[in-house]
Amino acid sequence: MASTKYDGYSDFRAGSRFIENLAIWLKQFDAEDRQTAYDFIKHRLVYISNAELYRVIEAFYPETVTPHLRRLAAKQAGIPPHEVWGSRDGVAAFKRIRRRSLFIGMSDGSRIDIMRRANSGRITQEQVVPMMNIGTEKWLDLAKKIKEADAGDEQFEHVYLIDDFTASGTTFIRFKDGEWKGKLQKFNAMLIGARKAVEAQGKTFPIVENYALHIHHYVSTTQAREALLQRTELANLEWADRTFGSIDVTQGTLLPASLKLSPGRDDAVIALCEKYYNHDLYRRLIEHAGEAEQSDFKMGYADCALPLVLEHNTPNNSVPLLWAETTNENGHAMQPLFRRRDRHG
Repeated sequence: MASTKYDGYSDFRAGSRFIENLAIWLKQFDAEDRQTAYDFIKHRLVYISNAELYRVIEAFYPETVTPHLRRLAAKQAGIPPHEVWGSRDGVAAFKRIRRRSLFIGMSDGSRIDIMRRANSGRITQEQVVPMMNIGTEKWLDLAKKIKEADAGDEQFEHVYLIDDFTASGTTFIRFKDGEWKGKLQKFNAMLIGARKAVEAQGKTFPIVENYALHIHHYVSTTQAREALLQRTELANLEWADRTFGSIDVTQGTLLPASLKLSPGRDDAVIALCEKYYNHDLYRRLIEHAGEAEQSDFKMGYADCALPLVLEHNTPNNSVPLLWAETTNENGHAMQPLFRRRDRHG
């Protein structure tokens, strides 16, 4: 497993791969706890490799986008979905809807370049935006290109917001201190401002009013999916200034609820999380942790308690046993098995 998967972790260096880090990591535990720690890695760790993530990215368009657009095309053409490819009207409707779909990466983790290359010939360059911070000039360019492609005054009707991973859904959308926060709220506000800026120049904004919004994560926990469904439903009902007309949530890989460490089954590992916890983790990420209304980081962000590692980073929703890097000033000193690169703090 080390050579097949773990050695590919992006933060490992030559001469210090998984086995070397595992030995150092195990040594920091008391002798009586090392077997439990080793069994945890051997039997509970889930590691998503670069190759596996690539497969999920490549499957996004054919397995998520295509079936949905085909159903819409079939409805427009007045035929069953399975007859779309055999119908001239069905194919024309499908191509029209596809060209009016915009794909936006929500972070560098969206790997939008891989998605674009995997769908060369199906999705054009002008339908893909790598980051959600889009300037006025880019919006004007998108509007120009879609008009040129259709020889008419056309706009995008479907917007896909894409990200790599969600464990709790909190970063994407949450309600706290009497207001909505998160990436979706920021995107909605950005779109309102962008529309005003474009229309102030007498131009047509490239996205229709009340567009269909699609939220897609390549990997999602069951906890996050349920949270996103509940919160987006509320947003669709309560946001008076929402720019979207409908909203749906999809994922490439849905991690089962059983992945989370749970009392009864994982008591020994949970005991290690308690024993070797250092509250410096919480102090370092207190603002971020406060958004999830938690008072410690023993089970990771939002108490997700995941035994999960992604090839490019370890989520802070995973148990800190895997990624904590602390001194002994305010608790137990810990060395990470998979060093995490913080994006919060």
